[in-house]
Amino acid sequence: MNRGHEKGGCKGRDAWLKGPQIEPLKLEGNESVADLIDNVYARSGFNARRLAEAAQLVSRMIDDQATIGLTLAGAMTPIGMSGVLMSLIEAGFIDVMVSTGANLFHDLARPYDLPMVQGHHEVDDNALLDDGVARIYDVFITEDDFILPTDEAVLKAVKRIDFTQPFSTATLHKALGEVILETAPHPEKSLLATAARYDVPIYTSSPGDSVLGLMLVPAYLTDRPIALNPILDVIELMALVYQAEKTGAIEIGGGSPKNFFLQTQPMLQQMLGAHSKGGHDYFVQLTTDAPHWGGLSGATPSEAKSWGKVRDARENNVIVYSCASLTLPVIAQYVLNRNQPRTPRRLMQRLGECTEKLRAATDRHKVFAGDQPGSPSFADVWDA
Repeated sequence: MNRGHEKGGCKGRDAWLKGPQIEPLKLEGNESVADLIDNVYARSGFNARRLAEAAQLVSRMIDDQATIGLTLAGAMTPIGMSGVLMSLIEAGFIDVMVSTGANLFHDLARPYDLPMVQGHHEVDDNALLDDGVARIYDVFITEDDFILPTDEAVLKAVKRIDFTQPFSTATLHKALGEVILETAPHPEKSLLATAARYDVPIYTSSPGDSVLGLMLVPAYLTDRPIALNPILDVIELMALVYQAEKTGAIEIGGGSPKNFFLQTQPMLQQMLGAHSKGGHDYFVQLTTDAPHWGGLSGATPSEAKSWGKVRDARENNVIVYSCASLTLPVIAQYVLNRNQPRTPRRLMQRLGECTEKLRAATDRHKVFAGDQPGSPSFADVWDA
């Protein structure tokens, strides 16, 4: 796409005016979401056009058979976005996820018939607390109702794992999804259950930063430590990226999940040098964060290029500055209409194989001096 960034001096007026003419937009005949995107938003400007570019870019990464990692921040499952993501998983359009723990904890509500209802953002929160109700902006939940069924589900999940050996959050979430499939009245309402059914690994970049992580604390305090190892998350996710021919990042919000997926590329560069992937091939972010505050959630793909996180600073990258509660369903509906379903990659089943390939590649590479003869390997450095 020509964005007017070519190097050099003036190109002449006619060269700048080669873009399509913007005409009055016609709604008639574009009643479907997909047609509205292609024939209205894409022929407009501002964030409407960015939304169209994002939808079309996600469509391209699907057709290009990229391994797609979706990251999830903000309170998306409380407002029902889990259903949107479940549809994308079922179509084979999400291969791996990184989520906040809170999104996964709140995913437990609906399969177990726990209240998560529309409330209002202008209320007396003192009164809510007195009545045992917690608020997520305009969503009401009753925290006490969560404790018994969710604790029981997590306990059953942990008992499925050999928790004396180190395991990743993806292993925990897969076990939790299986428990939901077997015990919940409505497993069809659960993102975790759907991911378990399709073997989509879900990682949590900061497992202690949610009630789901806090549920594991009593085990440690009663001398029954659980060997949840977040470094295994880094290794496994990096291994999945390493085995992929092409990769695409769909960032819902920002936060820790955003960087957790993006950092796989510079880490591969550090470990494997010239044999690394050179950055993610595709990048789409739906965010309300602006870059000029200096926060990572607002960091642009061009800034990410300077870290080696994306392949190109300008091409195949789109940011839509809008609330994901508006934009995510629109993009999902677009690709579900425009793209053929893909065969699920079932990466959860391939974690061991992919990790061993990464281990072998790391052992072959010579740290500090690239692949020059005589330079030490990682193992040599650690054994010294």
